[in-house]
Amino acid sequence: MLKENIKTIRKSKGLSQQELAVKLNVVRQTISKWEQGLSVPDSDMLLSISEVLETPVSTLLGENVIEPEVDDLKAISAKLEVINLQLAQRKITRKRILHWIFISMCVVIAAIFAILLALESFYLGWDYSEPETAVLGVLFHSFEWLFVRVAPIMPIGAIIGIFLTWKKE
Repeated sequence: MLKENIKTIRKSKGLSQQELAVKLNVVRQTISKWEQGLSVPDSDMLLSISEVLETPVSTLLGENVIEPEVDDLKAISAKLEVINLQLAQRKITRKRILHWIFISMCVVIAAIFAILLALESFYLGWDYSEPETAVLGVLFHSFEWLFVRVAPIMPIGAIIGIFLTWKKE
């Protein structure tokens, strides 16, 4: 029982005979002899083995330990499935957010165009003899000039974005 338990627990912890030997300050052949049943560790060494393998001495000396490989694979598979579902949900959420950002962008651009059309370059009738008024008029004119030239390109990109993020069911 002891030989099988040492070997099984060592492997389940992912340790080689050499790694366990280094941790116990013995040679690899000693570990091999224990696992083959050719020798048995003394009581002090048994305590050291239980500490290194993080297993009670009673488990080492008790019944055979069964490797839980199948259960581990099922657990890992279940965890991976949950992670995949979470990633898919995140992707869908990001796509929805982008979709609404593109729609909002089109609405904002249309609203600014409507405001600019309604105001009909109101700043052109101002008295520019005051420096503050002149600066403010230049700012309005610069915004209008830039917006009228750049804004038509932005809705095209936004509309393409809306179609690319469209939820296909």
